[in-house]
Amino acid sequence: MLKLDILVLPVHPDDAELGCSGTILKEIGLGKKVGIVDLTRGELGTRGTAEIRDREAAAAAKILGLAIRDNLSLPDGFFENTKEYQLKVIEVIRRYQPEIIITNAYHDRHPDHGRANELVEASAFLAGLRKVETISNGIKQEAWRPNLVLHFIQDNYIKPDILIDITSYWDKKVESIRAFGSQFFNPGWQDEPQTYISSPDFIEVIEGRAREFGKSIGVRYAEGFTSQKILGVDSLSDLK
Repeated sequence: MLKLDILVLPVHPDDAELGCSGTILKEIGLGKKVGIVDLTRGELGTRGTAEIRDREAAAAAKILGLAIRDNLSLPDGFFENTKEYQLKVIEVIRRYQPEIIITNAYHDRHPDHGRANELVEASAFLAGLRKVETISNGIKQEAWRPNLVLHFIQDNYIKPDILIDITSYWDKKVESIRAFGSQFFNPGWQDEPQTYISSPDFIEVIEGRAREFGKSIGVRYAEGFTSQKILGVDSLSDLK
């Protein structure tokens, strides 16, 4: 069994790259095992296809140095926070037994983001109940609940509960985002329909948010996260 320190459960391929890839890179640099399991293949995206997104996600995984990247293939745009889909997410959580889960924002411009947040939060709790039964490879899984569920901040501004300095990893973060050439500004895709995120200005918006968060803690770039759980530290000296 591959046990992960951090499991990222975003709804769309590229959400993790946009929202928390700097933190992923930093944690991997500290020796942590990090994996991503995308909930959907992003098949309703205006540009490209699910197959193209699969290849882009694999390329981004190599850039990030992930331990694993997989996809649950839930229906893009139409999944709900139901028992059927909760059990699929629970099986993944129990398979990798992460200490920390990172997922989408509480609410956002894209309705899938908030619904994914609700699905993952519910599943993370239920995964710790031994009377919720799941089977993996013909074997009954043991209950497992992560210590912490964090939510990255996406299009809508949400005040973060914690900020992570990603200054040293900014260039690599941008490289992982650009692996999704079908989605973001790409001169080779000018014949495809243009979208909000395919504008050359969109990456500048991502940078602006990171610099705004960075300014708050006295660094160049940072990523922000929220938590339903109150966060604590061992010492005041750990705070910036």
